[in-house]
Amino acid sequence: MADAPDTTDTPSGRDYRDTVFLPETPFPMRGGLPQKEPLILEQWGDLYGRLRAQRQSENAPLYVLHDGPPYANGDIHIGHALNKTLKDFVVRSRFLLGYDVDYVPGWDCHGLPIEWKIEEQFRAKGRRKDEVSKDEFRAACRDYAGKYIDLQRDQFKRLGITGDFANRYATMDFTSEAAIVAEFHKFKNSGQLYRGSKPVMWSPVERTALADAEIEYHDHVSPTIWVKFPVTGASDDHPDDLLAFRTSTPSIVIWTTTPWTIPANRAISYGPEIAYGLYEVTAMEEGLEFAPWAKPGDRLIVADKLAEDVFKAAKIAAWTRIYDINPSGLECAHPLAALDSGYGFSVPLLAGDHVTDDAGTGFVHTAPGHGADDFEVWKAHGHHEVPDTVDPDGAYYPGVPLFAGLKVLETEGKKTGKFGPANGAVMDKLIEAGNLLARGRLEHSYPHSWRSKAPIIFRNTPQWFIRMDQPLKSGDTLRETALTAIDDTAFHPAAGRNRIRSMVEGRPDWLVSRQRAWGTPLAMFIDKQTGQPLHDPEVDARIVKAVAEHGADIWFTAPDADFLGAHDPARYEKVEDILDVWFDSGSTHAFTLDPRLPEHGYTGDRPAHWPADLYLEGSDQHRGWFQSSLLEGCGTRGRAPFKAVLTHGFTLDEKGEKMSKSKGNTTDPLTIIKESGADILRLWVSLVDYSEDQRIGKQILQTTVDAYRKLRNTVRYLLGALADFDEAERLPLDQMPPLETFILHRLWELDAHVRQAYAEYRFQDVVRPVLEFCSNDLSALYFDIRKDSLYCDRPDEMRRRAARTVMDAVFLRLTAWLSPLTPFTMEEAWTTRFPDAGTNCARVIPETPAEWENAAEAERWSKINTVLEVVNESLEAARRDKLIGGALDAWPTVTAPAGTFAPFDGLDAAEIFRTSGAELVEGETLAVTVALADHPKCARSWRRVPDVGSDPAYPDLSARDADAVRHWDQTHG
Repeated sequence: MADAPDTTDTPSGRDYRDTVFLPETPFPMRGGLPQKEPLILEQWGDLYGRLRAQRQSENAPLYVLHDGPPYANGDIHIGHALNKTLKDFVVRSRFLLGYDVDYVPGWDCHGLPIEWKIEEQFRAKGRRKDEVSKDEFRAACRDYAGKYIDLQRDQFKRLGITGDFANRYATMDFTSEAAIVAEFHKFKNSGQLYRGSKPVMWSPVERTALADAEIEYHDHVSPTIWVKFPVTGASDDHPDDLLAFRTSTPSIVIWTTTPWTIPANRAISYGPEIAYGLYEVTAMEEGLEFAPWAKPGDRLIVADKLAEDVFKAAKIAAWTRIYDINPSGLECAHPLAALDSGYGFSVPLLAGDHVTDDAGTGFVHTAPGHGADDFEVWKAHGHHEVPDTVDPDGAYYPGVPLFAGLKVLETEGKKTGKFGPANGAVMDKLIEAGNLLARGRLEHSYPHSWRSKAPIIFRNTPQWFIRMDQPLKSGDTLRETALTAIDDTAFHPAAGRNRIRSMVEGRPDWLVSRQRAWGTPLAMFIDKQTGQPLHDPEVDARIVKAVAEHGADIWFTAPDADFLGAHDPARYEKVEDILDVWFDSGSTHAFTLDPRLPEHGYTGDRPAHWPADLYLEGSDQHRGWFQSSLLEGCGTRGRAPFKAVLTHGFTLDEKGEKMSKSKGNTTDPLTIIKESGADILRLWVSLVDYSEDQRIGKQILQTTVDAYRKLRNTVRYLLGALADFDEAERLPLDQMPPLETFILHRLWELDAHVRQAYAEYRFQDVVRPVLEFCSNDLSALYFDIRKDSLYCDRPDEMRRRAARTVMDAVFLRLTAWLSPLTPFTMEEAWTTRFPDAGTNCARVIPETPAEWENAAEAERWSKINTVLEVVNESLEAARRDKLIGGALDAWPTVTAPAGTFAPFDGLDAAEIFRTSGAELVEGETLAVTVALADHPKCARSWRRVPDVGSDPAYPDLSARDADAVRHWDQTHG
C-alpha cells in the first residue's frame, strides 16, 4: 500500500484520498536541531532541580556521580564533549531507571597553564612576574579561570548536560581552598607528611617540581659518552699489580646519556652479581678519519658481558683480558680532577641492586643529586651530603668548577626547552682531561612536562612528600590501603584495575609541593629549631577559617601572628610552596560530597553522598585524578572515595591519528552543534566503543546523521500513526494478532536488555539494538505489513486497534530508552504527542509486562522471515524487469519443502508479503514465481483482489475498502 492514490477514472468517479487514514503529525521529517534545541533548553529551565525534587518526593534511591573537574582555560574540545556526554548518559539513565542522581559539575582552576597565560599578559604590558605582587598576580589568575568557568558551563549546557550547575564547585572557591588546606592538615598531623631533600623531576622551564602524573614521554636524541674514572686505591683482596702497573693506571668505564651530570658525580655503582674483568688494549682500528681516544696499553675495567660493545664504541680492535676484578673496595679519581682541584675528592665504588649488565658498561655513574637510584644508593652507604649542582633555572650554580652558569636547558627565548651548552662543555673538558673514551648518540624515550612539552631533569631539591610506606592508624601503609581499595573497586573496563594497581605498587612517595604562585598553599608553619611542622589544632583552625573567609591569598598577605596566636612568630617559618594540583583535584570529594555526611552536621533524611558511586574520566587519569583521589581518600578516610571507576579512550581523527591544530585535523564540538545539533554529537558518542580510542570526522558524522534520520523517522511514523489514539481503542493482550504478539515480545526482550545495558554503562548496547529494532522489526517488517491496515481499515477494526495499541507501547518505550542519548529529539517527540504531560526527561522506563514474553512467537517470525527474504528478493527482481510496478501488483507462488509453511498457519501470507495475494505450495526447494495479480485494482487501497466491485454502492473498491468508506461516509455526514 503506497500513500493515497491520485484521482483516477473510476466507475464512481470519486477521489478516496480523504477516506484514507494517512499518518498526520506536526513532527517534521527534518530535525532542525540547531534552532530547536535552544528553545527546548529554555523550556527545561532548571531541569536538574525539578528531576531531583521529583525523585526525592518519590523517596528514590540515591546515586552519586562525582565530576572530575576539567581545566578552566579555554573553549571545550571534542575530549570534553565525549567526557561530559558520557557523564550525562549516566545521569539521565539513572534518573530513567528511577534513581535520585547527585551530580555537581566542577572545575579545576589552579596550576601552571593559567599561571603562564597571566605571565604572558603581564609581559605584554611590559611587566615581569617578579615586578607583580603575588596578590595582584593571583587575582588575575582567578579572574581568568572564572571567565572560562562561565564559558565552559554555557557550552556544556548547550550540549544538553544536566547537573547542579547552580551549585557548581571550583577548586579556587574560598570554601574549596579551605577544604583542601584542611585535607592537607590531616596528612600533616598524621605524620604522613615529611620534608626530604632528594632528586625530583624538575622542569627548569616551569621552575617547579613535577609529579609522575605530570610527565609524558617523547622520543629524544641524547649524546652518549663512555668515561674513564682512573683507579686510585684498592683493598687487600685485589691483585697486587692492579695499582703497581704504573705504565697504565687502570680505569673503570661508565656510560651515560646525561654528560651534564658528570660534575655532580660522587660515586660509581656496581652490581654484586655481575662478572667484571680488567682488559688491556692491544690494538686500535685502522683507517679511521679521526684519532680515537683509547690507545694500546690502556687498561679498562668493564663487565665481561659488555666488554665487546664498549670496545667497539671506542674503536678498539684487539684486547686481552688480564683477570677477574671485584669492584668492592676500589676508589677512583673524578675524571675532571686533573683540570680543577674542586674535583679532587675520591670517588668510591658502591654496590647497588639497580645495576645490570644489559647495556652500558656494567657500572653506573652515580650523581646523587640527579637520580633516584643514585640518591638511594648514596644514602644507603652512609653518605648524607648531596651536592647542589644545577639551579632552578637549569644552570650550574656559581660554585660548580669549570661550568658555572652554563645552561643544561634553555628557559628563555626561541630555544626554550632545548638542551643548552652544558653537555658539549662537559664533553670538551673530559677530552681535555684525557678521560673521554668514546661518544655517540642515542634515540630514546625521555621524560617531558605534559604542560610545557619541554624536557625535564632530575634535580635535588627540598620538597614535601607524603609517605607511601609508613603504617597508618589502621596498621597498613598508604600503599597497602590503596591496593586494598583498588581490589574493592569495580572497574569499567575491568583492565583498569591492573593498570592502576601496577602504578600504585611501584610509585614513589607522593611529591605534593610546588614552587609556583597560583594554587592552594601548604598552609603550615615549620619549627626552625626542629625542622618539623607545627601541630596545633587551634592554629590549623585559624588558618582554615581565614582561607574560607578570604581565600588562599590570605596566607600570603596576613601576618604570621594572625595564625600563630600564642606561638612566637620568630621561631616559625611560613611555608609558601603551593600544593600539587593533583592534591587539589584529589580532594574534591571532601568539599563536594563529604560536607553532607552526618558527622559534618548534615541533618537531612537523605542518605550520605560519600563515597561516590562512580568516577568517570579518560584512561590517562589512572595516573592522574583517579590515583590522587584514591591516595587522598585512603590517607584521610581509609578507603577510596569511589565505588566504581569508568574510563574512556581518546578521540582521534578519521584516519586514527591524534588531533592537532597544527595538522588541521581537529573536530570542534561547538561547530557540530551549530551545524547539526547536539543530538548528533551525542548520538555519535552513544554509537562508539568509548572504552577504546574512537574516531570522528565528516564521514563518520554523516553515518551518525543517517542513524539519527532512521530514529527520527521511526518516531515520526509512530506519531503520525497514533494521531488521536485514545484508551477506548486499546486492546488487551489476549486479543492481539500474532504479529503484534511478536512485536510485544521484542519490546519485552529489548526492555530487559536496555535496562541492563544502562546499569552497566554500555551505551553502545542500548542504541545499536534499538536502531536494529527500528530498522528490521519496525520499518522493514511491522510498519510495512501494517500500513495497509492503518491506512485503509475502518477505525474500529480489531486489527487496526491492535496495531495502534502496540505502536503506543513502542512509542512509550522508544522515547524513554533514547531519552538519555538524544534528549532533545525525544523531548520534541514526547511533547508533540503529550503537550501537557510534562517533560519526557522525568519519566522512568514503563514497566513491561512479563506476559509479553513469547519465545514461540519469536521463533515463528524468525522462520517466516526466512521465507519473506526470498520472496522480497523475487519481488525486487520482478520490479527491475518491469513485470510489476509494485508489490501490490504481484501474486507470487511460493514453493518449499514440507513443514516450511507451518509458521504461516492462521496467517494471511499475502499480508505478510505485502502482495495482493499469494499461493503457498509444497515442493522440493524454496522458490518463488512472481505473477501479475489477475484482478481489478481497488481504487482506494490499490490491492488487486477478487472482491473488487462486490459492493454495488462502491463498484471500484474491494469489500474491505467499501465497508471502510461506508463507515467513513456515515461518521462524516
